[in-house]
Amino acid sequence: MTKIPTAAVAASGLIGGYAAARFTRRRELGGAVLAAAGAWCTREWARTSGPAGAAGLLTVYLAGFGGSHPLAKKVGAWPAVLGVAVLSAGTAYAVSDRKAG
Repeated sequence: MTKIPTAAVAASGLIGGYAAARFTRRRELGGAVLAAAGAWCTREWARTSGPAGAAGLLTVYLAGFGGSHPLAKKVGAWPAVLGVAVLSAGTAYAVSDRKAG
């Protein structure tokens, strides 16, 4: 079975959550996408990086979500979401995926 990189899932959760909320006009659906991806990633991060690593990566993931809102006022919604997705994915790769690979 091929291992799915958490970096890809984290980025997809942020981008997919925003897209789901925007295109369906249902914020709770976007939140569900964000939460599902975050939960899956956190489980994988705990396996590869331990509880402290998982907590740190989840903090980066959630800070990206929260930080994209004020950032969107300055650069626009899609650039903000894409920027925090790249940051979250890069951090996940550096801290967890590289070890697991």
